[in-house]
Amino acid sequence: MKFPLSILLLASSACVVHAAPAVPKFDGAALVEQISTLASDEFEGRAPGTNGETQTIEYLQQQFKKLGLEPGNPDGTYLQTVPLAGISSHPTLRYGSTQLKFGEDYVAWTARADKQIEVADSELVFVGYGVQAPEFKWDDYKGVDLKGKTLVMLINDPPVPDPKKPKMLDPAVFGGHAVTWYGRWNYKFEMAAKMGAAAALIVHETKAAGYPYEVVVNGWGRENFALKSSKPDGYMPAIAGWLQNERACDLFKAAGKDLAELKQQALSRNFKPIPLGIKINLATVNAVREVASHNVVARIAGSDPQLKNEVVVYTAHWDHFGIDETLPGPRTQQIFHGAVDNASGVAGLLQIAKAYKAMPTPPKRSILFVATTAEERGLLGAQYYVRHPLYPISKTILNINIDGLNLWGRTRDVELSGMGKSSADDIVAAIAARQGRVVKPDSNVSYGSYYRGDQLEFARVGIPTIYLRSSAGKLLNYTAQHYHTVSDTVQANWNTSGAVEDLSLLFQAGYQAAQAKDQPKWKDSAEFQRH
Repeated sequence: MKFPLSILLLASSACVVHAAPAVPKFDGAALVEQISTLASDEFEGRAPGTNGETQTIEYLQQQFKKLGLEPGNPDGTYLQTVPLAGISSHPTLRYGSTQLKFGEDYVAWTARADKQIEVADSELVFVGYGVQAPEFKWDDYKGVDLKGKTLVMLINDPPVPDPKKPKMLDPAVFGGHAVTWYGRWNYKFEMAAKMGAAAALIVHETKAAGYPYEVVVNGWGRENFALKSSKPDGYMPAIAGWLQNERACDLFKAAGKDLAELKQQALSRNFKPIPLGIKINLATVNAVREVASHNVVARIAGSDPQLKNEVVVYTAHWDHFGIDETLPGPRTQQIFHGAVDNASGVAGLLQIAKAYKAMPTPPKRSILFVATTAEERGLLGAQYYVRHPLYPISKTILNINIDGLNLWGRTRDVELSGMGKSSADDIVAAIAARQGRVVKPDSNVSYGSYYRGDQLEFARVGIPTIYLRSSAGKLLNYTAQHYHTVSDTVQANWNTSGAVEDLSLLFQAGYQAAQAKDQPKWKDSAEFQRH
């Protein structure tokens, strides 16, 4: 195979230089066409376990077959069944004589497939940020017995002031302004379960969370999902939930406390859990159904006899939030279309698969494409995959996740979420430089995007990852106005030039990793390592 003079020579500290084929041209019109199909009324918001899933997985299988990709499941199919429990929780929450309103004041749910769960007369305990981070000499729990209690905790990482610049955050502690794994809601609930707490409630703050309270209600206020299991989910307490900020202030006031003052106390390493002196009654009546959902998987076998057993995995979640028939207006205004999140990512996955299939010779390592289910319900499809991998985790060298494309035009910068964690950064930087762009960390660091997408599940089992974020200012408007709402629809003013450029980068990054002698490696400072 002869290469033109325009070949890209990509290099990194962990990967030797390899020549890549001429960069394929990605079709913005085809991208929008696929997004429009996935985000149409016909696909009904793509909720797992609904007709929307049936439509979606059938469409994706047809697309992979049309492209000529092999089935990704070694059983000869394009599907990996993901057994879920669909749980619709109808909670009640009362402390003293105060009864809170579900949705308006709080959201609560369970990951346990029980018809009814009750947390009665449970002592409320404020645990600050709910963080236990030995590397920062930080422990909000201090060995206190919290079994059977209900924990109230703050969102995000502790914003510790810089001792040299008190108006700034200390970059040496929890990444300064950046959100770490310790700031994520799933970490906090996991810690509550580890402590034996009966329930846990996070105080919602829009600025700290990175999204309005409406997103919490839309995401957790209806049917939720958990991986089906004969044992209680060890990552969640019996009941988990969020408190609307003003209602949280009222709760602390009823306990004779000032939330603002306690937040200040929680910024100290000397903080220890504070009993609030009041008890809560929190219960859920649950409608439970078993759901056989699916990851959709396709594969391009590697061309090297030895290296083909190693895998680069591209992922994008196909699911969204389905239909909410309680919303006003016609049916189309009740559907969570999820155009940007994440019909765009799935369409990008298909476009990259097409580019690989068009190559005269496949890369040395195999390429796996996984359209995951139930990402919106706690990264469950990706979580199931890494627990039940179709190809050995030890042979999986890189995950490239696509969760929302830049549909607002080209950017001079490439924002890399999780930048600084692995040598995969160098691959991205080299390709971006060839595009005339510069790689920078995620500018919206308080959003904590690295810890809220499918790439996290791959990272947690030791697989380096690549996850790009759009640096377009319009992304912030999208997050504030359309993220996880019914207005996330295809827009006539989209500009796909940015998405096309990012897809080119992600294609080349995967190819480079699949060709290189050495695999991407974690940096010593990263919290994720192979064990």
